[in-house]
Amino acid sequence: MKNYTELYKLISAEIENTSYGQSPAELYEPISYMMALGGKRLRPVLVLMACQLFDSNVSKAINAAHAIEVFHNFTLVHDDIMDNAPLRRGQQTVYTKWNMPIAILSGDLMMIKSTQLLCETETNELKALLDMFNKTAIEVCEGQQIDMNFEARNDVTHEEYIHMISLKTSVLLAASLHIGAKIGGSSDEAAQHLYDFGKNIGIAFQIQDDILDSFGEGTKVGKKIGGDIASNKKTLLLIELLCSCHKDDKALLEKLMNNSNEDAKISGVLELYKKYQVKEFAEAEKSKYLNLAFQSLEKVKSNEEAKKLLSDTANELMIRMS
Repeated sequence: MKNYTELYKLISAEIENTSYGQSPAELYEPISYMMALGGKRLRPVLVLMACQLFDSNVSKAINAAHAIEVFHNFTLVHDDIMDNAPLRRGQQTVYTKWNMPIAILSGDLMMIKSTQLLCETETNELKALLDMFNKTAIEVCEGQQIDMNFEARNDVTHEEYIHMISLKTSVLLAASLHIGAKIGGSSDEAAQHLYDFGKNIGIAFQIQDDILDSFGEGTKVGKKIGGDIASNKKTLLLIELLCSCHKDDKALLEKLMNNSNEDAKISGVLELYKKYQVKEFAEAEKSKYLNLAFQSLEKVKSNEEAKKLLSDTANELMIRMS
């Protein structure tokens, strides 16, 4: 039974030993650069963990895990362009290190490479894997567009927000588990339970990230506190405040959102968050989705040791984020 660290090393070695292509260098070097930036490799590890629930030979899922990680990094390359982000994991983003046309084209090729890698999986379930992968890829793009649409709105509902983060963030975690399970030989029912587990865990992770952006400690979170507030990002916290504050405070909030003094803006919104107990609301929502996730995992009939490893991993990641 391989733990998170062992599975992380397995997928990392696979990535390090892969050549994505050489010529033209401007097309392929950004791919190798992006894939070498590292990170938690959570999604590919989840593919391998889900496979391990039903088959100890996780090497059979390595191509699919690799495919998921290439796809995830493709989304990051394009997200950085859309967000005008200069840094990714402390390093220059692809479009700033090269240029925007190269980043777009290299990102496009990463999407193609991810499908190619998935097709190298030796399984009788390849069509099902591709159907899940393509469905997820479409949903991730939909989620990104919906998130951008929110920028121009102040009437986003809680339900719309949960739907958006489900598409933008959670479905890829869910698909990682579903794909790994099917490669390992799971039933359709077990794979669906794992999908539901991943989707709800992903929602809880994002809500936790929203909370930490406003209420975490900067040194622990690794970024300046209040970044979401400064950019008027429609998080669950801001949406709850917009829905619950009375008329005078709503007028104050509108002024704060248009305030060019970033520090005053952040401190003012945080005061309103505290007044309306927005953090407590978000914590309750996070707990709700965590409970739903573990209820789904409990229904999976598989290797109990491997299932505990998956459960412990989710809990540890939540603790690390806090």
